[in-house]
Amino acid sequence: MSDSKKNQLKKSLGLSFNIAVLIGGTIGVGILRTPGTIAGMLDNYWLIIASWLHGGIYVLIGANSYAELATMLPKAGGSYNYIKRAFGNYAGFLSGWFDYITNAIPPAFYCIVISEYLIILFPGLANFSTEIAISLLIAFVLLHLSGVKNGSVIQQITSFLKVICFVALVVACFMYSGVKLDPIPKNNTVFQIGLLFGFFKSLQLIIGTYNGWNAVCFFAEENENPGKNIPKSLYSGVLLVIAIYVLINIAFFYILPIETVAKSNLAAADVANIIFGKNGAIIVTVISIFSLISILNAFMMIPPRILYGLSRDGFFIEKGTTVNKGGTPIVALLVSSLFSLFLICIGSFEVLFSFAAFTSIIVWGLAYFSLIKLRKSEPDLPRPYRSFWHPWSTIIAIIASFALLIGFIFSDPKSFVIIIGITVVSYPLFLVLNRKKNT
Repeated sequence: MSDSKKNQLKKSLGLSFNIAVLIGGTIGVGILRTPGTIAGMLDNYWLIIASWLHGGIYVLIGANSYAELATMLPKAGGSYNYIKRAFGNYAGFLSGWFDYITNAIPPAFYCIVISEYLIILFPGLANFSTEIAISLLIAFVLLHLSGVKNGSVIQQITSFLKVICFVALVVACFMYSGVKLDPIPKNNTVFQIGLLFGFFKSLQLIIGTYNGWNAVCFFAEENENPGKNIPKSLYSGVLLVIAIYVLINIAFFYILPIETVAKSNLAAADVANIIFGKNGAIIVTVISIFSLISILNAFMMIPPRILYGLSRDGFFIEKGTTVNKGGTPIVALLVSSLFSLFLICIGSFEVLFSFAAFTSIIVWGLAYFSLIKLRKSEPDLPRPYRSFWHPWSTIIAIIASFALLIGFIFSDPKSFVIIIGITVVSYPLFLVLNRKKNT
């Protein structure tokens, strides 16, 4: 068997995995934490619900564009392939590495947070947080070294359990028969300037909780029928996430007034304490662990696919394309896991996550631009799915991405300076790699 055949990814993933990796890669602890911060910014029931819907609509419009891109170029690595095809090798190289770093940061963070939640349940482990995080990382590396099928099964089980946990929490809220407080404030402050500023700030947080919605596209090359499965999973998965997010907010405000939620660091725990009594915190901790295991599994699978694609195009070591018998890009997985191990040991994520929020918006925006460009430059490319209301839906996605980017520049100029610095440094590195590739 030739190297090129041996190092091809296996077409072994279907619709159920697609939906599971979208849900698993999106819904995390963010939805349990952010309602309090957003309630503090907006202080208006309808505006809070509208902001979650606005974030969901932005993602849904993005899914419409990504459905065409991923079925047109069903390759490992997602966004990077479309940007490279539309704007050339350097744009692909830069966006690919931005996307890789964005998706390679979360596994380390989730290992640490799961270890912290386990310590809440088992206080005797308090001195072993780093060891637990490293053990989790090693366990998931071994799982994924065993093959794609095992990773897929774990993703489907954990994502299903996660949805059941969140639905159960929502149902428990609406079945609560205690004292009801009117969640809708009597004042009509929707049009205050300060509140509108809070609305845009809250949208940044909300986009962060929706991050992971395009996880399906990283696995397009391994999908048994990408032309049908990817659009179906993008739409159904995103709509399910929107429904869960909106219902959780409505359920929380059904139990607690906005003023109380606004003062809470973990609104879900306060709600659970009212419904379930002193066991509430334990229940929320268990839900959080299920959420994090599912999202960790998804993010153990995503970065190696991006690195595999970059390696195949000569933007990383040639060995990065090595695939084992189980269909796992083994070298790309090990390199990504070493990066995660390094991050666990240094344990500083604030700057990295600010950077990741920026790069996500940049990569998404470039991907939307690439759809418009490829429609004009390569109209004959096979398109199993064509995005509806093109180009207007794509233009709306570009405008929304640009508006978010401007908001991020104002709220976090340091990360913007870092991105400018990386972009400047990246070009000479690209020239060196390109020269090596062409020799």
